[in-house]
Amino acid sequence: MVILSGNIETALGNGLAQWKSQSKKLFGQLVWPALKKHQELKNKLTMDDSNLKLNNQICFPIYSTSRLITKAYKPFLEKMGITYPQYLVLMVLWEDDELSVNKITEKLLLNTNTLSPLLKRMEKIELVNRTRSSKDERSVVVKLTEKGKKLKSEARPIPEKLLGSLLTENIELSDVLQLREMLGEWIKVLSSKTKNIDGPQLI
Repeated sequence: MVILSGNIETALGNGLAQWKSQSKKLFGQLVWPALKKHQELKNKLTMDDSNLKLNNQICFPIYSTSRLITKAYKPFLEKMGITYPQYLVLMVLWEDDELSVNKITEKLLLNTNTLSPLLKRMEKIELVNRTRSSKDERSVVVKLTEKGKKLKSEARPIPEKLLGSLLTENIELSDVLQLREMLGEWIKVLSSKTKNIDGPQLI
């Protein structure tokens, strides 16, 4: 019985040594090269300056397109005597008049500190009125004036004219609609991640 135990112990010892040797060999042949390759790729992505090139960015073409489209709106909006941010507020109120400031901020993805000066300016040029809610004095309700309502008829042709300027031989209506859907999905994703980040000041 003692001799048998010794044999088992010796066999286990030899087996463990052999397993360690094979594991070390396997690690050297397979695992270590994979880890090394992963680290090299990670270092390349970290140190490679190509990801900082302007033409490789996703944000820049979106930012530039937004600015250019806003610029394309300018001739139409100047005739109406309003700015593009004011136009956005008017569209929200044309769709659903008498909204709280908080509701407008939600629809336009703006914070109150950004929207309040914009509404103050619009009230000064008699496009909207701001009043305290009769149901909740903490809430400010924004309502269109007659002047603000009349601008809707002037604005009605603008979207179609702008859309026409976006269509080319290479860009069809279906492409524009598909892009709008994709941007809408990005807005949902990004807005949930950037709720506490202040946006740009708009007037």
